[in-house]
Amino acid sequence: MIKLVHLIFIFSSLISFVSRIGLSVFKPALLQNKIVKIAPHVIDTFLLLSGITLVIQGNWLDAESGWILSKIILLFAYVGFGVMAMRMKDSKRWIAFAAAIICFVSIFIIAITKNGFI
Repeated sequence: MIKLVHLIFIFSSLISFVSRIGLSVFKPALLQNKIVKIAPHVIDTFLLLSGITLVIQGNWLDAESGWILSKIILLFAYVGFGVMAMRMKDSKRWIAFAAAIICFVSIFIIAITKNGFI
């Protein structure tokens, strides 16, 4: 059950990020809407909480946990590139956006394979 909840929040977070990038390009005024400002933080908080719950329930810290550390490092990179993508303009925005998406996909692959780079 918690895994399904986690997957829902994963894709909700991705959709939220891509949508906000789209809004920042095509309708930046909508980014000032209160729900648009708050919803991503709520989604990402529940995503993080469900991920922590999965780690605890799965006893994954007892075993080889390099893959979890790899996901955490990539998560920080994803957030950093996401912030850069939201704040920058023109080609720098799209480079940061692409880097964030690459981090996201990498996190997803590591989650499936349980093989990290650490």
